[in-house]
Amino acid sequence: MKRRIVKTADGSATLQLPDWQEQYHSMHGALQEAYHVFISKGLDCYKNSTVRILEMGFGTGLNALISLLEAPSRKLQISYTGLEAYPVTEAEWTALDYGNALQKRDAPQYFRALHKAPWEEVSQITPFFELHKKQQRFEDFSSTPCFDLIYFDAFGARVQPDLWTEEIFGAMFAALVPGGRLVTYAAKGSVRRAMQAVGFTVERLPGPPGKREMLRATRPDA
Repeated sequence: MKRRIVKTADGSATLQLPDWQEQYHSMHGALQEAYHVFISKGLDCYKNSTVRILEMGFGTGLNALISLLEAPSRKLQISYTGLEAYPVTEAEWTALDYGNALQKRDAPQYFRALHKAPWEEVSQITPFFELHKKQQRFEDFSSTPCFDLIYFDAFGARVQPDLWTEEIFGAMFAALVPGGRLVTYAAKGSVRRAMQAVGFTVERLPGPPGKREMLRATRPDA
């Protein structure tokens, strides 16, 4: 499917699928959305610990990059697994240029390292961050409870409703340890009900720019 690069409201770029009129990140600001949803409402729950993160939709690598950059100041050891069925090309991630867009020391080299890391292998990117990229469809994913945090960053239910079902969220529930969390930009009632149906406790939280709400789901301790 055709993909093109477009600018978002905060000046950062994203990939757009013209045939679907869908973007990899919010047009209200790719960087702002990523920090709000996945750092402020997800990674902020963890400090001074080892955190095992599963990203459903590795996509452009932006969420992995900002998590890597946040790890040292939070004294986190992050083990990051990114699932992606259709990896972006080198030409695409180079043009997105998130390393320079973030204006943080060493971000460009880390962004390159994330994308250059081999698929299906564990790579130590920094002393605080290891990456395991897996080329796999969401529908084929299953895991024992071994993740603390899930970044659920699939395309929207409008264009891919099969990725927002009880079956998918059942697999997410099974992959989390008790007390583990899932964060997503989505806020639809049907998504919240699917999460609750498989056992999650679900919170509505303030959304990123352009969205009133987002969801955070927690697997109960018992």
